[in-house]
Amino acid sequence: MPEPRKLDLDAAARLVRPRDSLLCDFVAGQPLGFLEALGVRTDLVAVVVHTGLLTRPFALLKNPGARVVSGFFGPIERMARAAGARVSYLPADLSGLERIALRLKPRVVLAVTSLPDRDGWLSFGVHAGASFRAFLEAARDPERLAIAEVNPRMPRVDGLPEFGRNRVRLSEVDAWVEHDAELVNLPVKPPSQEDLAIARRVSDHIQAGAILQFGIGAIPDEIGRILAEGPLGNFGIHTEMISDGVMRLHEAGKVTNRKPLYDGFTVATFALGSAKLYGWLDGNPAVRMLPVVEVNGASVLSQLPRLTSINGALSIDLAGQVAADWVGGRQYSGAGGHESFVSGAGAAPEGRSFLCLKSTANLGGNRVSTIVPAFSEGTRVTTPRHHVQYVVTVHGAVDLSLLSDSERPSALIELAHPDFRESLRASLAQR
Repeated sequence: MPEPRKLDLDAAARLVRPRDSLLCDFVAGQPLGFLEALGVRTDLVAVVVHTGLLTRPFALLKNPGARVVSGFFGPIERMARAAGARVSYLPADLSGLERIALRLKPRVVLAVTSLPDRDGWLSFGVHAGASFRAFLEAARDPERLAIAEVNPRMPRVDGLPEFGRNRVRLSEVDAWVEHDAELVNLPVKPPSQEDLAIARRVSDHIQAGAILQFGIGAIPDEIGRILAEGPLGNFGIHTEMISDGVMRLHEAGKVTNRKPLYDGFTVATFALGSAKLYGWLDGNPAVRMLPVVEVNGASVLSQLPRLTSINGALSIDLAGQVAADWVGGRQYSGAGGHESFVSGAGAAPEGRSFLCLKSTANLGGNRVSTIVPAFSEGTRVTTPRHHVQYVVTVHGAVDLSLLSDSERPSALIELAHPDFRESLRASLAQR
């Protein structure tokens, strides 16, 4: 095998053909330098970039020869699409995005890695995600390119031997560049009083010894804080995303990771949080980063007793259908692991899933109820009614899985903001 080429960013970007297909991971797994260099090329004709949760408004978004297919929208995708950029959403959960990547076989697969260690290994650090296996596959295919953007700030996070240990040999990649960039930090917003109240309600339902999964946002992080400071412990962590809340639980001595699967380790498929979190992850022997299917797969989750899933939602109708990635007639985020963990916790022995939502939202300058009689035509449902368990607002918590279709509306109306309850009851009378 020839020695991999170390290139500057412009030379590496020129490896992309005018008509080509690329894949890279989300947030901290995005090769910032490479994408910037690619975006300013003027000879692109039909380049498709598969990624998600863009971290900056890359020049690529304004390049007429490029198109972005995002598996998870964030603020950049939303703004770019509203401005007319060629950005589209690929409807798939995170496990599905891995399967799609392996089927599509994009010619160029990119990854952000650590510096090589003394044995020549590059760690994928805080991102195994949906592109780990696709990268290794491209590296072994002489017709395709695997390009590493080596970032000295990327921590080394181990995996498990049977899943490739979250690393690749430098000698296996086709080309590499070095680009020093701060890892994306998740902005910290102080929790609102409503966030705090919802977090307390969920925390009251969590059992000692539960295996925890946390979604993104102020509420899951606040639940982590409450559990870290509370009397319960002996928790396991099996989560799509490691956040600062997971770190706090470890620091408080509340995590033992006694599990029938991946025993002794906190496992995830990516991490997103503060600079402190990334420092804590670097070389941490308690953490393993695994490919997404080994974390989010249904057959995996069903083996985890007392799996407790904590995620957010944007809206729910009186039948119990949940919209978590679509609001106001537009794509807002993505499916991610939402539905995987809701259904997975439901299938796990003594498992519980919690969907947390504000009781009201501001939509177009108007305050509206997030609990609605029925979704409007065209609303995309993230989680179907037959998978939903606990729904939690500031006004209460209810286990929908125990309620029939005739019982659910009344229970959900009690979770709505008092200002909207009468109109919701009136909508039932009109059916």
